[in-house]
Amino acid sequence: MIIIRPVTPEQTYPLRHAVLWPDKPLDYVKIEHDNDGYHVGAFSNDDLVAVISLFVDVDTSGQSVARFRKFATHPDYQRRGIGTQLMHHIIGEARRRHAVSLWCDARLDAADFYRRFGMEPVSEVFYKGSVPYAKFSLTLA
Repeated sequence: MIIIRPVTPEQTYPLRHAVLWPDKPLDYVKIEHDNDGYHVGAFSNDDLVAVISLFVDVDTSGQSVARFRKFATHPDYQRRGIGTQLMHHIIGEARRRHAVSLWCDARLDAADFYRRFGMEPVSEVFYKGSVPYAKFSLTLA
């Protein structure tokens, strides 16, 4: 059974590091404004197996826009529906916070996953190191 609950930014760091950027220093996976985010983890028993972080800002038109970052699932727990549960949770949380849209910088190898939630690419491909990304967005309002 998977339990989803809030976690601290510091609790996300080991999984972010191990899954997303294991070849970089730990500080590479920290976000400058981590303390302003809403961080959730998926737990199997007492083991943290997936994390995602949500940040909500006001855009130039005065509307709330949400962004999720550092979405990581331990390889032993991938393809079990845990990421899907976290995405549904984060989409719901963004709506509860009255965001009009939700976006992320998505690794292209995960693009099909995001498309299943109605997210579409809204940018050209760009790179972080050697990893190709595109901005994906979902209209919520």
